[in-house]
Amino acid sequence: MPSRTFSSIAPVDLAASIGSFGVGPGDPSVAWEGDAAWWATHTPAGPGTIRFAGSDPITAEAWGAGADWLVEHASAICGAEDDPAGFDPTHPLVRRLVRRFPGIRITRTCLVVEALVRTVIGQKVVGDDARGSYLRMAAALGEAAPGPRPLTLPPDAKTLAGLGYTAFHEWGIERTRAETLIRVARHTGRLEEAAAMPLSDAYDRITAVPGIGAWTAGKIGSIALGDADAVPVGDYNLPNGVAWALAGEARADDARMLELLDGFRPHRARVIRLLHHAGIRPPRFGPRSPRRHIAGS
Repeated sequence: MPSRTFSSIAPVDLAASIGSFGVGPGDPSVAWEGDAAWWATHTPAGPGTIRFAGSDPITAEAWGAGADWLVEHASAICGAEDDPAGFDPTHPLVRRLVRRFPGIRITRTCLVVEALVRTVIGQKVVGDDARGSYLRMAAALGEAAPGPRPLTLPPDAKTLAGLGYTAFHEWGIERTRAETLIRVARHTGRLEEAAAMPLSDAYDRITAVPGIGAWTAGKIGSIALGDADAVPVGDYNLPNGVAWALAGEARADDARMLELLDGFRPHRARVIRLLHHAGIRPPRFGPRSPRRHIAGS
């Protein structure tokens, strides 16, 4: 069982960092207890589980065929390599949130496809539906993860690549998203190469896949690529949340959101992560987005 102990550039909230990899409560590949966080995943070397514990220093230990890879990349995975230097916001709310949540970090898992699969499932559907679809798919396709804690590996790209789009209907995923997932899985090699590229090239590589646009790429940028400036343009709720938090405006479009975030470059993803972690939401004036029902679509 390989292990490694390391210091972080800035404080790391392990639960927040590792928790961002999953789809929320119930994700079977993510867990935390006390000051420890667990993550099960598929690495280039094979399946593995990693456990992080402590604050400064942080200790990482891993199990499975991918254990050595996970330990080697542990400091990037948990956000310990994220350097917030230069992030000194003057906006009073953001400044308070930095003091309140000093351990919110931008991670770099280097595992692009896993982040894409979870994110594609969330395209153009409400969060509860996306989470339910992913959890049903993970229950059907996931395998037991290595290590002492009962976790489940996320669906393997090879398995997804071999499915037809109709197989996804039982998990509430219609043809459009299913075909995007299949394309992502079939281009795993090319997509995983993006993690080692300069960010502009990485995004070009990722968005070259039909069905992957700015929203999806922006979502995975702050998880898999370590991009502290990533913004998921095209989100249904995010512009409203940003405008409400930063300007007291209950409704906004992408252009207004980008205008409000512009002064935070190159740390816009940090602001978004802080607002999300604080649970800041704009007031609701109408019904929620309609739930989608997938039946042979």
